[in-house]
Amino acid sequence: MAEDSAGQERLDKITHLIAHSMQTEVCSIYLFRDDETLELCASEGLKPEAVHQTRMRLGEGLVGRVAKTSGVINTANAPQEPGFRYMPETGEEIYTSFLGVPIQRLGQSLGVLVVQSKDAREYSSDELYALEVVAMVLAEMTELGAFIGEGDALSARHQQPALFRGIQGQEGAAEGHIFLHEPRVVITNPIADDTEVELINLREAVDTLRVSVDDLLSSAKSGDKDQLQVLEAYRMFANSRGWLRRMEADINNGLSAAAAVEKEQSAARARFAQVPDAYMRERLNDLDDLSNKLLRILTGQGANTGAEMPDDPVLVARNIGPGELLEYGSKLKGIILEEGSVGSHAAIVARALAIPLVINATGIVAEALNGDHVMIDGDEGQVHLRPDENIVTAFRDKIAMLAEAQSRYASIRDLPATARCGSTVCLQMNAGLMADLPSLVGSGAEGVGLFRTELQFLIRNKVPRRSELAALYARVLDAADGRRVVFRTLDIGSDKVLPYMKPQDEPNPALGWRAIRVGLDKPGVLRMQLQALLRAANGRPLTVMFPFVAQFEEYRAAREQVDKAVAGEEKLGHVLPETLEIGAMLETPSLAFAPRKFFEEVEFISIGGNDLKQFFFAADRENERVRRRYDTLNVSFLTFIEDIVNRCRETDTPVSFCGEDAGRPVEALCLAAMGLRTLSMRPASIGPVKHLLRRSNLDEARSVIEDARNRGDQSVRPAIMEWLKGQN
Repeated sequence: MAEDSAGQERLDKITHLIAHSMQTEVCSIYLFRDDETLELCASEGLKPEAVHQTRMRLGEGLVGRVAKTSGVINTANAPQEPGFRYMPETGEEIYTSFLGVPIQRLGQSLGVLVVQSKDAREYSSDELYALEVVAMVLAEMTELGAFIGEGDALSARHQQPALFRGIQGQEGAAEGHIFLHEPRVVITNPIADDTEVELINLREAVDTLRVSVDDLLSSAKSGDKDQLQVLEAYRMFANSRGWLRRMEADINNGLSAAAAVEKEQSAARARFAQVPDAYMRERLNDLDDLSNKLLRILTGQGANTGAEMPDDPVLVARNIGPGELLEYGSKLKGIILEEGSVGSHAAIVARALAIPLVINATGIVAEALNGDHVMIDGDEGQVHLRPDENIVTAFRDKIAMLAEAQSRYASIRDLPATARCGSTVCLQMNAGLMADLPSLVGSGAEGVGLFRTELQFLIRNKVPRRSELAALYARVLDAADGRRVVFRTLDIGSDKVLPYMKPQDEPNPALGWRAIRVGLDKPGVLRMQLQALLRAANGRPLTVMFPFVAQFEEYRAAREQVDKAVAGEEKLGHVLPETLEIGAMLETPSLAFAPRKFFEEVEFISIGGNDLKQFFFAADRENERVRRRYDTLNVSFLTFIEDIVNRCRETDTPVSFCGEDAGRPVEALCLAAMGLRTLSMRPASIGPVKHLLRRSNLDEARSVIEDARNRGDQSVRPAIMEWLKGQN
């Protein structure tokens, strides 16, 4: 296999050698030509003309089943196996025995290696093991470009254009070049030149790994309990005799030490991927991480591989924490993640930095290389890797149009969002980082309708000090230069779990122990944050809002904590805020039906559209299957919003709308038509929203909505879009 020869010639030699050595009539190699199609690329025993002509879909036949499940099929009676497919075009007889193993690399399926015999026999464990070792080397050689030839199945890897469809994490479009957060370890020689040397290398690397894990444990003895549990799991794997024994066996069978580690890593991934238990799948991440550390020790390729960050970096990672993402800062042009969610820490930071983000882009980490040209479309949740000229031209046109629109919005930056009917809507921005605050002037926002205070807790390994928070909040107020800033108290739980807070084992965390519920159960943390806010104000106006209030009593209990904090500050002789506004976020339908007394006591209400919408429709906003089924412009939802506005109007309670929908021009127009006069959104959305509001008549929009409602339309979107077409 190590012989230097052309790709097809090398494949042909391998199939001949395997068939001869194992005394089987057939040996075939199938490789993927695209995500769904396998192609016969080499065979000993089948018709030569069938090579590159015979294809099958993923899951089709026994070969397709092996590729789909990443599992082995070893049977003495292949025709009786479920899904068996006879392929007469290959000239094959109906061979009785069949052994198929996946050709895969780190969980990515590249193809299938098959042997077949006329004899009815099940292949031995030694034969299976040998074939798995060969398949692993085939995977490494495929990755290194050893089998390049004619046709898509033998095309050079990491050179063809690729499209990845993910989920929109943060809107916007950008062009740049790939920068891998964790560059993959490249194994340049999968075959051992000297078995004894490779065994020594492996044992020394494992010893180094064990020492590093022990050192981490020693330094973390007084640390977080969950961190200790992870490190204990690391030590258990690092000291596993079975793990080391399997890798040593691979080396004795001809693999290099690095290839043996990766073979075991791939096998573990395949095993764990089939396990339904979430805890066991988490352990896969531990073992995966440990294997990567061992590979870096063996190859000398540390976390910093020396790859230079391009001038226009688009970050690619499996997942990333908020602290790590903030270290990259606003120099990133875009972010692409294989995992994550629309409410994840990374998504929150990306929105704060206004960087286009695509999440759940499955396969991007394995396919992308440092420096690859990439175009990221956050609006559509798409990534064009190594795009062809047609895509490049169309995409650059889109970016130019967006830039042109932004320059048009700049001309109305200092003008009010006054509709043609004379109604004015106050447009505010959402923020969570100091980096957001320069956008306050540049975007034309009239204030900060939501400042997320949890980001400062999420990016640290321990609870921040009260003095640190007070200094930060003071800088925020300084940067706002007299404009109103609404500070939302700590909104953690659900998908925002602090690294130093024990995760709650909850079946549905979005409906669980989160936000104000945590604050009321841990009053010390809430009071500390309130004290920091009061000190930051230092005689200036202060506005505080409690998140996820579900009932009147929760607001009263939280308000009581404010009163205690104010009394304490006064007793200490500290300067109190000039004015103090205390409000609540209405994110649960229950609060909309609270007693009138609640609306009289609360000083303002902010409708949290993201959560309210998911609870109103009982549709998890992290679940792509259901979240897109329900439209914000659904008649029922708009009527509900109108009811909230009317209740607030009755008690003269200021009300605003905060959430992603506030930043979508058509949705913002309809919300304003329902009576909302304050909207809070990401800074980049203020221009487009203001542009549409200034050329629209809210009274006419309201009439269009009323007509749709009277007709019994499910959504007002078609009617509103038709009406907008007729506007000047």
